[in-house]
Amino acid sequence: MISIRHALAALVMLGTAAAAQPGELAYAARAEAARRADVDQRIASRWTALAQDPALPVIGNVSNGSGADVTIVEFSDYNCPYCKAMEPRLEALLKVDRKVKLVMVEYPILTPASLVGTRAALAAMRQGKYRAFHEALMRFEGNVTVADIFDVAKSVGLDVTRLRKDMQAPEISDRIIANFNLARGIRAFQTPVVIVGGPAGVHITGSESAAIDFRREVAVARGR
Repeated sequence: MISIRHALAALVMLGTAAAAQPGELAYAARAEAARRADVDQRIASRWTALAQDPALPVIGNVSNGSGADVTIVEFSDYNCPYCKAMEPRLEALLKVDRKVKLVMVEYPILTPASLVGTRAALAAMRQGKYRAFHEALMRFEGNVTVADIFDVAKSVGLDVTRLRKDMQAPEISDRIIANFNLARGIRAFQTPVVIVGGPAGVHITGSESAAIDFRREVAVARGR
């Protein structure tokens, strides 16, 4: 999630923090608190669209009964190394906690191949193979190319000819536009962005994806 721009900004902040007056630091703290409050409000007002839209792919053990009591929403890109590094921990959580569902908001912002991957993933839903394709792409080491995407599709049993046709459906384009609008609405300008919601409320996780403790975040959402 950390870009060169962010790293340089952090260095500038470190260099100026020592010279900053207490009033300036307090102002910066208030500004950050206001920003987070704004994001929290934006997420809360859009939670139904994020967590319950039937057009968004869902991963998890929620096929019957009462379903999930906690929902994790992830904005991700198939060429995001931080998304890929986070994936095994998410998969592990879903295996041990059958009351958690993961909603994927495909957010292809990094490379042209990212957009192709998103189109293929959304089209894979029509063959009932979204999860297999998504997880296989996330396990792919390094940046995926367009050729890699279709190789992975074939490896998980997708009908690639049908997939290529379905990828061009207007509904796929509409979904991608809707995802970008959701991201803009909650001020999500990078990947991954992870939001957790449950009986105790909705919260966005920290910005450092490597530091996210998903079991703790789920417990917080349950009010424990």
